[in-house]
Amino acid sequence: MRYTAHMSRVFPSLLGLIAAVAVVGAAVGQPPSDPIVVKAIAEVEQSSKLVPAERVVSGDAVIYTLEVRNTAATTLPRPTVTYPVPEHMTYTPDSAVGPGTEVTYSVDAGRSFDTPENLKVQEPGGQVRAATAVDYTHIRWQLKNALKGNSVAFVRFRAQVK
Repeated sequence: MRYTAHMSRVFPSLLGLIAAVAVVGAAVGQPPSDPIVVKAIAEVEQSSKLVPAERVVSGDAVIYTLEVRNTAATTLPRPTVTYPVPEHMTYTPDSAVGPGTEVTYSVDAGRSFDTPENLKVQEPGGQVRAATAVDYTHIRWQLKNALKGNSVAFVRFRAQVK
């Protein structure tokens, strides 16, 4: 990832979250011995091309590409990748994609996942309503196919800086 010290001053929580995921090197919810390594790449669109998200401000749209790498020599059947929506970001509706994946979302800090039409949140007064993209805390991609040893898959989503 190409991030500058300037970005850490402008947006420290985003940089910290991305760095933590990259350093830990495993998808959230994966067993510690899991050979899946996730690398997050944050980019913004400028002049119809993607450039590293070195400086982001409120309202900027950021594109996250997750490089999902199977570091084992053996094939993994249908791996699952879970990634949190960064703290100071709002998920962009219908933007999570990945070839050959099923995408689900969480509104409870990653404890449970479902499709958007089935997600509900409880308001402070106790009233239950349909969840919206603003409520999403995590995204999960379930690969429909096996991931061969020493190979990589890519998934992507967009979010907007709050």
